[in-house]
Amino acid sequence: MTRLIPLLLALSISSILAKDLRSDLQAAGVTAVFPGDSGYPSASEAFNLRFTFKPVAVSFPATPEQVSSAVKLGSSYGHHVAARSGGHSYIANGLGGSNGVLVVDMRNFTKVSVDAGAGTATIEIGNRLGNVALALNDAGRALPHGTCPYVGLGGHSGYGGFGFTSRMWGMTLDTIRSIHMVLPNGTITTASNTSNSDLFWAMRGSAGSFGITTAIEVTTFEAPPSATFYQYTWNMNVQDAANAMAKFQTYVETNIPPQLGGELVITKGSVRGNVTFALVGAWYGPSAQLNSTLAPYLTSLAPPRNISLQSGTYIESVANIGGGPLDTTAAPDKNDTFYAKSLMTPEKSPMSNSALRAFASYMANQGFDSNTNWFVEVELYGGKNSAINAVAPDATAFAHRSSMFTIQFYASSESGLPPYPTSGLSFLDGMVNSITSNSPPNWDYGAYPNYIDSRLKDWQWRYYGRHYERLRSLKKMYDPRDLFDFPTAIED
Repeated sequence: MTRLIPLLLALSISSILAKDLRSDLQAAGVTAVFPGDSGYPSASEAFNLRFTFKPVAVSFPATPEQVSSAVKLGSSYGHHVAARSGGHSYIANGLGGSNGVLVVDMRNFTKVSVDAGAGTATIEIGNRLGNVALALNDAGRALPHGTCPYVGLGGHSGYGGFGFTSRMWGMTLDTIRSIHMVLPNGTITTASNTSNSDLFWAMRGSAGSFGITTAIEVTTFEAPPSATFYQYTWNMNVQDAANAMAKFQTYVETNIPPQLGGELVITKGSVRGNVTFALVGAWYGPSAQLNSTLAPYLTSLAPPRNISLQSGTYIESVANIGGGPLDTTAAPDKNDTFYAKSLMTPEKSPMSNSALRAFASYMANQGFDSNTNWFVEVELYGGKNSAINAVAPDATAFAHRSSMFTIQFYASSESGLPPYPTSGLSFLDGMVNSITSNSPPNWDYGAYPNYIDSRLKDWQWRYYGRHYERLRSLKKMYDPRDLFDFPTAIED
């Protein structure tokens, strides 16, 4: 019995502290759910069901002042604090990546104010990408962003924000003019090039480590008059797939226009030794010019077995690419159980023929044998005329301004539900290794922070490169107590 006394005492203290935190949040006007509340299971569920964490509470502030109160209370009660926008972090960083974190859920921050004349918009950070696209389109404006309508603006804009318009307009974070935010000490402030400029630099590439964004002011773009969503599909053996990837590398080094966005999508083949290979993307120039733009690449390959071309308005293309309605309030989000990795390839050192062949062979053989549902996206970031790489390397904390591709490697459990097979982890690690182990020893590749990887050992360098030391110095300045701490947070 005596062994139970310390445990019972600890549980009693924890219950008292949770009760006091609840009372203090209520006194500050902040709605929250705690363990045992009916809304807690859904509020604390991760998008990726590989991860299960138990926050001390999930709070739902509705004003910057309430965010400040939640941050101060989390600190005073000795809890780490994590902000969650859409909750799509691949490793559940929006739940803090551990138990006992106070989650500040930003779902109440959904206002969008557009100044079409000035070409700007102020967007609250709880918005999902689909709703942002709709609100901007109502004013004839647009923003570069990813394809999934349910992704939250917070993490997306805080760590990158790639989409098919990015070669034309840059990434989401490149459009940010100022950031309205709450600091670790609860101070409500604004960061821009003229105010808190060092913080503004850090927040555009590593936002979650430094503060909680409540809204961003962005530069918007005139929505294109038309857009074409295209997809060409082949069945390929190993050699054909390796050749097709090599030819794509060569093609994107030519003078392709910035209005072309695209990626290679590779999935399991119908037989061992084959893959399904697709060229997918969007064209934002005149529809009649798409064929001539893609012809240098397409004519180097065998005729595709299937071609899909969908032309229409810009907002119709956003919906087509996203695979459904853009209004995320109409239906709930869906979960998955998966492991993901990324690799950003340098323009100055494209993937070698030996690396491409090993990669193609791995997908065609080990990929066929895998007990996961997997895909690979070789996303076109660079090439000539890329707005992403036109940004100065040190202009923001985002470290990769000379990449040709970002490759996303993604494998779900067969049912999409837990448990995740252990073999899926080694399978995807091996897929990335098929490229890196067949590349030069000093190959300067990176990784994309929005495809966050729980098993990447040298993540500090791969995500942030030489920016990491400056980020550490700023972390010590703005968050010396590590209030905003999670598995891939900047270390002090």
